[in-house]
Amino acid sequence: MKTPCTAAASALIVASWTACVLLTGCSHAQTPAAPASASAAPAPQGLCNAGPAQFVLGKSSTESVVESARLRSGAHKARILRPGQRITKEFDTQRLNLEVDDGGRIIAVDCG
Repeated sequence: MKTPCTAAASALIVASWTACVLLTGCSHAQTPAAPASASAAPAPQGLCNAGPAQFVLGKSSTESVVESARLRSGAHKARILRPGQRITKEFDTQRLNLEVDDGGRIIAVDCG
């Protein structure tokens, strides 16, 4: 058997929950829909394409060479991977990877 205090608390919880559900539904209704004429979303900016950056193979990994490779690849960021260096394994479509040898010469170029 519910006491008057418990019944009032339960009613308040149900009313609060109902209000939240109704307000959530309203907030979604206000979001504009995509235009029907748009058949596909535009491609994301900053996707890496390692092909144009291959010109750096054999070059020293100076700041200007790395930045030039990053710009040509279209990537947002670049990282230098040194021999034996621990690296993160997550794939990042906006990152250019430049693998170097012990002397700092670029030996591989790829994205991720």
